[in-house]
Amino acid sequence: MMNAKTVVASLAALAQESRLAIYRQLVEAGPTGLSVGEIGAPLKVSPATLSFHLKALSHAGLVQSRQDGRYLYYSANFERMNGLLGYLTENCCAADGVDCAPSGCGPLRTTKRPAKEQR
Repeated sequence: MMNAKTVVASLAALAQESRLAIYRQLVEAGPTGLSVGEIGAPLKVSPATLSFHLKALSHAGLVQSRQDGRYLYYSANFERMNGLLGYLTENCCAADGVDCAPSGCGPLRTTKRPAKEQR
């Protein structure tokens, strides 16, 4: 389970348009990841800017890198992503007792609590 400090760092890293676009691209690519050139080409960002954004995502634990020959590949850290989603949806609609968690986020509750009495 993630703690609040880790969640804040992850959300802060994603709270920038280019980094969010990079991260979504890596999530779509899957565990194999993409080379730096494959990441930067469709986004039209300079190599220095891309490096800056990848470093921020890496420091937040959202991406990981591996070297293959002279190429550097980045991929999303799916364990961290799922931990973040789990943290955000852990008690989803618990007060209302309704099914509100996104599909694929674990078991959904099917019973609704009785409404609170009016005063």
